[in-house]
Amino acid sequence: MNVILMLALRSLYNRRLTAIMTVISIAVSVALLLGVEKIRTEAKQSFSSTISGTDLIVGARSGSVQLLLYSVFRIGNATNNISWQSYKEIASQPKVEWTIPISLGDSHRGYRVLGTTADYFKYYRYGRKHPLAFSDGKPFAALHDVVLGAEVAQQLHYQLGQQVVISHGTGNTSFSKHEDQPFTVVGILKPTGTPLDRTLHVSLAAIEAIHIDWQSGSYIPGSGGKTPLSERKLEPKQITAILVGLKSKMSTFQLQRSINNYRKEALQAILPGVALQELWGMLGMVESTLLVISGFVVATGLFGMLTVLLTSLNERRREMAVLRSVGARPLQICLLLVLETGGLTLSGIILALMFLYGGLWICIPFLETHFGLFLALSLPGLYELKLLSLVFIMGLLCGLLPGYGAYRYSLADGMTVRL
Repeated sequence: MNVILMLALRSLYNRRLTAIMTVISIAVSVALLLGVEKIRTEAKQSFSSTISGTDLIVGARSGSVQLLLYSVFRIGNATNNISWQSYKEIASQPKVEWTIPISLGDSHRGYRVLGTTADYFKYYRYGRKHPLAFSDGKPFAALHDVVLGAEVAQQLHYQLGQQVVISHGTGNTSFSKHEDQPFTVVGILKPTGTPLDRTLHVSLAAIEAIHIDWQSGSYIPGSGGKTPLSERKLEPKQITAILVGLKSKMSTFQLQRSINNYRKEALQAILPGVALQELWGMLGMVESTLLVISGFVVATGLFGMLTVLLTSLNERRREMAVLRSVGARPLQICLLLVLETGGLTLSGIILALMFLYGGLWICIPFLETHFGLFLALSLPGLYELKLLSLVFIMGLLCGLLPGYGAYRYSLADGMTVRL
């Protein structure tokens, strides 16, 4: 066996240029397969870890995925709002331990602005129930204080004490700005890998204050009266959604049914975990398509290796004949080619892992900054190891066909001089 292995290594060395190109082809295809799988699993984990510890999300009646998207992921807009009176009635339920009202609709240079209360920083959890933490500053306290997500501060180069002007509506460009009431940065949150990093947080009172002179989406100075802000009762009339935490998980479905049957206005309560699974199920087709494409790429790499071996087999007939003449059995010659394909495949897998983790090490800061996707440089999991094992077995099987061809060559056929 050691002799056959040594012969396989020497044979690959003599054809090192072809072998190197074959290994690189396999490595690129396997790295693509593992990369797609890595991004798929990490993206799913990132989606699932956006919110935790919240039992119900309440909003205007619509689809559960739509409610989840605009309330948690800041994607899209609500079909309707919730009256403040309804919020107070839900918050006063004996089963409710805490609530976080949120108000959306404004932005700053393409980043969403979220109006909420101080309970947001106290009760909101992400990942495995991680609380929000500040890299600098503190929660908002004054009327025109703003707390920035990590990405907002990094991308816009904001620091504590800087002035921020909020725009009316959403979008990267807005010609309607609340320039008469600028905000001061008082806090910057640590990165979370969630949409919180791309959000500006202000108080509900501040949202009410900056819209005093706005009527039907237009700014009309003085239309809200001349009473100073300090003397006004800045209680919101409407909010976008409510995050609800319960005293007991046993009462989740009971309260959900009660809210869904609320008679004063059309409300809907959803379970975040169920809605997340529904959202990911909608993306399942894309996920499967990426895996199939990656699988075909790997098959193409292995097929290329098989083609190279079959092409070179006719040129190696004299080599096989010499081995037969010194006592090598046909089965040993077949094993020689199988070991060659196994060595090429294994080398490709090792190089693929180097490509993958080297690429991740380079790309992780970019993915975190631009997509909010946190990828961990962890060792391959059980599923990845199964994929690698399958690729290796397929590589070994690719050696059987040329091995069978070599097995059939006779000594006389190999020694015949062909003109």
